[in-house]
Amino acid sequence: MSDNRLIIFDTTLRDGEQSPGASMTQEEKIRIAKILEQMRVDVIEAGFPVASVGDFKSVRAIAETIKNSTVCGLARALDKDIDRAGEAIKPAKSGRIHTFIATSPIHMKEKLRMEPNQVLEQAVHAVKRARQYTDDVEFSAEDAGRSDLDFLCRVVEATIDAGASTINIPDTVGYNIPHQFGETVRQLIERVPNSDKAIFSVHCHNDLGLAVGNSLAAVLNGARQVECTINGLGERAGNASLEEVVMAIRTRQDVFPCDTNIDSRIIVPASRMVSSITGFPVQPNKAIVGKNAFAHESGIHQDGILKSRETYEIMRAQDVGWSDNKLVLGKHSGRAAVKARLKEIGIEFESETALNEAFDRFKTLADLKHEIYDEDLMVIANQSRLEADHVTYKLVSSWVCSETGETPHAKVVITIDGKEVTGEADGGGSVDAVYSAIKSIVPESGVLGLYSVNNVTNGTDAQGEVNVRLEKEGRLVYGKGVDTDIVLASAKAYLDALNKLAVNIDREHSQDNGI
Repeated sequence: MSDNRLIIFDTTLRDGEQSPGASMTQEEKIRIAKILEQMRVDVIEAGFPVASVGDFKSVRAIAETIKNSTVCGLARALDKDIDRAGEAIKPAKSGRIHTFIATSPIHMKEKLRMEPNQVLEQAVHAVKRARQYTDDVEFSAEDAGRSDLDFLCRVVEATIDAGASTINIPDTVGYNIPHQFGETVRQLIERVPNSDKAIFSVHCHNDLGLAVGNSLAAVLNGARQVECTINGLGERAGNASLEEVVMAIRTRQDVFPCDTNIDSRIIVPASRMVSSITGFPVQPNKAIVGKNAFAHESGIHQDGILKSRETYEIMRAQDVGWSDNKLVLGKHSGRAAVKARLKEIGIEFESETALNEAFDRFKTLADLKHEIYDEDLMVIANQSRLEADHVTYKLVSSWVCSETGETPHAKVVITIDGKEVTGEADGGGSVDAVYSAIKSIVPESGVLGLYSVNNVTNGTDAQGEVNVRLEKEGRLVYGKGVDTDIVLASAKAYLDALNKLAVNIDREHSQDNGI
């Protein structure tokens, strides 16, 4: 591999799915894998095959589907994990096994209950076993950021000798500081005699908000693979954000000696898809993909932008997939025009039936609001797919009476497995009344822990995007609803979350499956 190419390893489907409430169906994972492939992500970590039958099937399905990216399965340094991962990636045109074991004193003593020499032996054994399935084996020293450097050098040298072609140095708990982490990577590359036979990688967590900073420091010190996720999704505070890593390196080519193969124009569509599927909204001021990332309200900034974009913008919004926010389609637009525009922003459908359903939603929306933007099209496509996935509960109608001085009252009609049921209730406001009416039908609906509202585009006729989080018996799920009527959007979001609670997702997160 050329030294000026940085490999992007996306773990949205594995580490990202470990975010509480972010479990995805197989079909949803395949959709995300496809847009990652379209973005030209080098390696897609598709899951942790031994975790459950569902995870194994998802990894295998992605291995069968994806042709232009390497498909990777995660495995602890255990024979059963490695064998399961090997079987899952078997159909892949390019497959990788990613095996790991902890190397920090606290992990070895308190979690593994193993001596350092035992850990070293297990790491070597795991790499050799993985090589029976593929030549592309990655080894991770879990919690490398808190490991003894001398011991880490021994482990890295031994696993390279055993056949690992990629060595990953994770900051598993987000403890490191950029200059310190960069120095760790530099010393490993310099001190390990056979370091030239492997690509050095980093996997940084964001507990102190330094995941991207640590990743970039590692790149400056010789790392040539970064493990990251769309929107920085991941357990606890998340992972290094793919979009921030890619655009930092691309924007500052005067500093970085390498670049990625990523098609950055797919970044925003991918961000929207992941947000829609997981129900995790993107904060407005999120770098690159937040709705305010290229917005300018200050008069001084606006004046500078009008004179020269470069005065206050270091990137072009269009280069990461944002549109000019100009009207592109309307109520008189035809199906072919809608299909063409959807394809341009990275959205394609598996069947004509699915496309027709999305077009019907487009026409309905066009009757409600005159101007249809790319952001509206992304919502239409993703919401159509979400509603098709989960059909236990479906909204038929909602009626709300809210009058000054009177208690709001709502009546809702929903179908439960196709059978209509009606509920009525009062509430502290219109949304509260609707939610109480739904609860009267589905009393065991869990505890509402989050309710947030965002506008998809600008204007009083903009679609409102509502995100909710429900917790039931220790399980967290997120729901999303979109409508030009915020009360209807709220009802849809609540029902989307209830549908996810109703799905028996075949996945068990191991306590030892994260790096």
